[in-house]
Amino acid sequence: MFNGLKRGIVICACAALAVSCMDYGPIEKEDFEIDNIGSGDEVTGKGLFITNEGNFMYGNASLSYYDPEKKHVENEVFARANAIKLGDVAQSMVIRNGIGWIVVNNSGVIYAIDINTFKEVGRITGFTSPRYIHFLSDEKAYVTDLYAWHITIINPKTFEITGRIDVKIPGKNQPSTEQMVQYGDFVFTNCWSYDNKILVIDTRTDSVVKYIEVGKQPTSLALDRFGKIWTVTDGGYPGSPYGQEAPGLYRIDAATQRVDRAFMFRFGDRASEVCLNGTRDTLYFIKDHVWRMDVRSESLPEKPFLENMTGNYWYGLTVDPRTSEVYLADALDYVQPGWVFRYSARGGLLDSFQVGIIPGAFCFK
Repeated sequence: MFNGLKRGIVICACAALAVSCMDYGPIEKEDFEIDNIGSGDEVTGKGLFITNEGNFMYGNASLSYYDPEKKHVENEVFARANAIKLGDVAQSMVIRNGIGWIVVNNSGVIYAIDINTFKEVGRITGFTSPRYIHFLSDEKAYVTDLYAWHITIINPKTFEITGRIDVKIPGKNQPSTEQMVQYGDFVFTNCWSYDNKILVIDTRTDSVVKYIEVGKQPTSLALDRFGKIWTVTDGGYPGSPYGQEAPGLYRIDAATQRVDRAFMFRFGDRASEVCLNGTRDTLYFIKDHVWRMDVRSESLPEKPFLENMTGNYWYGLTVDPRTSEVYLADALDYVQPGWVFRYSARGGLLDSFQVGIIPGAFCFK
């Protein structure tokens, strides 16, 4: 069961080992400005946030900030800027209109921060287990949830919950909801935990109008420039009550809302994470290694783009929309601080840097 609370079983088992090295002492507030981070005086206007999940139930999630031009990283920037810990399991982050929205899963909170000073400018509470946020407008956004049987509707301007979308399926397991992409008036979200569906939501009525079936446990979503939605399934895990099957890569036509291609992997392959380059014509995904393919291709690539030489499980993946550089997160043993590796568009290692415990998601400034 990898992707918990993304990969909660491993995290919980390891968490007890981390107690002796965790610092629960008071945090001194610091003042940050992006142009003061790192060496030199030039303001690049570019940067990368990394959300570090931390261990489930230990409240040691954190936020890191990396300047690609200066090759400089600052860790624990949320805690240092606000004199409070980020919370329990930092799941994801998005930026809109200069505000960064950090979804903290097990704490049931979304923090809004100034992306230049890292200071909190607001928060929204009242969630069960929030995962991802998708903006429909400045005054409306959806928040998916791992355990609630609904998607929450919020008003980002007032920091209030304004409604809920029922996602219950009569007579079946109740779906979790994860990442979101939008095509026209419809938002698509994958149901990862013990499920095999992509939900289609009509934003005009705030209701689920269709369920698209794929393989077991679709982990993430990406919408390419040709109106195709991509998801990779992890297939479950040995001993899962939901069963296990071969993972796969699925392509969905957003206009017809149907699966039009399935690329199947081998049983036991470790598959997770799909993302696109800035022009959304090249797909990247993790299947033990990192693979890259043209979104118009009708066959899988023969050789990986980046070989995993460590044997560790790559925990996170993103592609810089400006440069097509690839960033990979390695959570190591899920106890000690993890590492992020930065590769060029041709696959050469450019940099590596240490971040917080269990780096899982990225957000470009």
